[in-house]
Amino acid sequence: MLENKDISILLAEDDPNLSLVLKDYLEMLGYNVLLCRDGVEALTVFKTTHFDLCIFDVMMPRKDGFALAQEIRDMNDKIPIIFLTAKSLKDDRVRGFKAGCDDYITKPFSTEELSLRISAILKRCLIMSHSGENIAGNIYKIGIFEFDAGNMILRSDDFEKKLTRKESSLLKLLTEHRNQLLPREKALKKIWGGNDYFIGRSMDVFIAKLRSYLKSDPNINIVNVHGTGFRLQINQGAAEDTR
Repeated sequence: MLENKDISILLAEDDPNLSLVLKDYLEMLGYNVLLCRDGVEALTVFKTTHFDLCIFDVMMPRKDGFALAQEIRDMNDKIPIIFLTAKSLKDDRVRGFKAGCDDYITKPFSTEELSLRISAILKRCLIMSHSGENIAGNIYKIGIFEFDAGNMILRSDDFEKKLTRKESSLLKLLTEHRNQLLPREKALKKIWGGNDYFIGRSMDVFIAKLRSYLKSDPNINIVNVHGTGFRLQINQGAAEDTR
């Protein structure tokens, strides 16, 4: 398992006092930290430097945290992102998860809370990277589609989509439970590592994306079992769904 000294963190925070406190604290924990004062600077640095985790303030000059996260997600869909924000409204937190964040911490917060959130995210990412989900050879047939879970690609005769890490993990779980209920709590804990309102809203966004990718096959549907979970329903008219 990686030690803190092996972890590089990109910290983007425009508050001069808070940014220095966070940088000093994270370095005290052993992490390698590069501090940027705005979103434009952070994006420039990200393009040329390897990082294992990003921590972004939401309200920053020149480019806010939401826009920064979306651009980074276009380049790297695996790196975990934590938002720091003074905003606590539900819509803002949901927007954060839609932008691709893995966690969302509302100011003021304790440094201990931040440390625990970082540890939990890094542990979850490490488990996922060794869970077999990225091993070549995990090929699933879903109606007219072929789902290459190892390379995170969904394709048919006239369609090909490179999935994000979470999209691929969620579709793999649904496929393994095809025509059966996938409990909501199971999916949340396995893919997001937690189960609360905001993470649940994030999963709903990913379910909607998967539905849009699969919509060209009318025999396939992701059914919302109200309050319980989801079911990847493959009707008899579809090709048999096998590995």
